[in-house]
Amino acid sequence: MERPLWVRWLKVYAVGGVIIGTGLLLFKYTTPSDQQLIDSLSPQLRLQYEQEKKLRQAEQQELMKVVQKTAASNDPIWKTGPIQSPWETKTSSLSIDDKFQKANAEEAQRNELARIKKELNDLQVQSQMKTKEIVDEKTKNWWKFW
Repeated sequence: MERPLWVRWLKVYAVGGVIIGTGLLLFKYTTPSDQQLIDSLSPQLRLQYEQEKKLRQAEQQELMKVVQKTAASNDPIWKTGPIQSPWETKTSSLSIDDKFQKANAEEAQRNELARIKKELNDLQVQSQMKTKEIVDEKTKNWWKFW
């Protein structure tokens, strides 16, 4: 005897629900969180991530400004905001990409200057210590040279 149609459909929905539920549970418990993913990076990549975090935030803020300006305007999207079309010949202002490259270069330059200053301070301290050792050596044995 054949089963009623509603029993077959109930079975289809039950099996589909089990498949979808299993997929959701697997996704929830096997996908790492953002912090776990960052913690699993190598130290160099983690350092690079932290250094570029400010740049990504600045880029996101700049993008939000462009989006707000575009939303407030009645002009078409391609005519609004500081982003120029690559096919237009008039490019008076810097593009967003140029601004972020410039900001990235400035930050790299600041980091390099800070590293050089630290090295110079370390060298200065070492030089002062060496000079003090030499002076102490000379003053301790002053009677040997007379």
